[in-house]
Amino acid sequence: MNTTSPKKIVVVGGGSSGWMTAISLNKVFNASARNYDITVIESPDIGIIGVGEATVHSVRFFFAALGLDEDELLRETNASLKTGILFKNWRKPVNGHMHQYFHPFEHQPLGREQDISSSWFINGRERQERYDEGVSLSTALMKQGHGPKGPNSPSYQGVVPYGYHIDAVLLARYLRKKATEAGVRHIEATISDVEVAGDTILSVQAGDDRYEADVFIDCTGFRGLLIEKLKQDNWISFTKALPCNKAVAIQRELVPGEAPKPYTTSTAASNGWIWQIDLVNRQGTGYVYDGNRLSSEEAEAELRAFLGPESQVLKCTHLNMKIGCRKEFWVGNCIAIGLSGGFIEPLESTGLHLINLAAGLLASHHPRRDTTQAVRDSFNRLMSGFYQDLKQFIVLHYCLTDRDDSDFWRAAPATVKECPWLEKQLEIWRHKICEYQDLAGSFSTIFADENYRYVLYGMQNYPDLRLSMGPGSHDKISAQLAQMAVHAVNVTLPHGDYLRRLNEEQT
Repeated sequence: MNTTSPKKIVVVGGGSSGWMTAISLNKVFNASARNYDITVIESPDIGIIGVGEATVHSVRFFFAALGLDEDELLRETNASLKTGILFKNWRKPVNGHMHQYFHPFEHQPLGREQDISSSWFINGRERQERYDEGVSLSTALMKQGHGPKGPNSPSYQGVVPYGYHIDAVLLARYLRKKATEAGVRHIEATISDVEVAGDTILSVQAGDDRYEADVFIDCTGFRGLLIEKLKQDNWISFTKALPCNKAVAIQRELVPGEAPKPYTTSTAASNGWIWQIDLVNRQGTGYVYDGNRLSSEEAEAELRAFLGPESQVLKCTHLNMKIGCRKEFWVGNCIAIGLSGGFIEPLESTGLHLINLAAGLLASHHPRRDTTQAVRDSFNRLMSGFYQDLKQFIVLHYCLTDRDDSDFWRAAPATVKECPWLEKQLEIWRHKICEYQDLAGSFSTIFADENYRYVLYGMQNYPDLRLSMGPGSHDKISAQLAQMAVHAVNVTLPHGDYLRRLNEEQT
């Protein structure tokens, strides 16, 4: 039995970051005894950005660990499933055909004598198919419009790994409901003052009320309302590597008669790229662009032209993005999580993933008012490593382009200069397959060698292996994979059918 008074954690800011953090810490710290009183102070005057509507597949494990019912989660958030990202137009067209490739979440099967990637290249398969077509099951599902689940798939399981397309506003609302049911206190108030002594936050003021805590978690978005009070000059900008610093987002009705796609689409545009994310009830779209080369009016016009005049627009929002991360995420008794800690453009849907990482790390580092600097340094080192690794993975998508139709794309290859490790590896990967050992020891928590290969070879950055194998030596591997793909399609449902069944069960 815990006889000491519970420590107090105050999370300032709601949204996905605030409620994911609060519900996660409550699950870990208060499972068998009330070790922490956790309060979320959420302003009714400050809206949720709410356009980050796609996830990576590891978020499934976060929701599963919380004990959330997956079907309920999907229904409550108008969610669909995501098996990967279809990239379009990131290189020049060839023979009149737009460049495209698919980046799935899936692991790649191994060959007996040789890994499947080496075998694929040595047998010249790049002359007849895309890399993802030759090594993954997800591409076959994507082409057939199938999701990862069959009619009896267990919760959080599918024939291939998957993430979600999810309404961020509804997700925050759903997590708030679950958190408060589990004992998290919710206060609707706007913070008017932050009381600080040295590197310690003593309290936050909201109206006539003053809230004290042992630990404060800053989930106030790009403002960094709390962390900015404790440490100045605490930001590392990534804009030289990732110059896209603005976005315009449009929510629109789905095309009549078209089922939600079980994948995200990312189409390169004149000065950035356009996302398309299908929920059950609508499509979320947006243009992430370099605001130094394009005005907000020009960006919106380009996005609307891309979507077409027949689009039924429900909502349009313009966003400024602060690209980079904190030098120190944990200062004194304050920890910045979510946008207040950092942001990398959403090309690979890593926003919720980074919140998940931060909340998990915070739980293992046991935050207290008297936390030692060594513990804070450990948290800061790991979080910084996560952001730096993700930065270079996103740069990988840009620096391999051969597009030269705008200043933006002509400048893109030089962004690799901001990532010395990546620049060195690209030279090495000209002569060998990208493999696990190349990334071993890095901070990467979601994008491993397999993910690098999907992008490297999707962007046609092929190694010169200068080896040969006997005629048909890859045929057996290819035939086995084709057979597995047929089976995967046969045991899964068309994505639209799965979603209809899921939502009809509620009624």
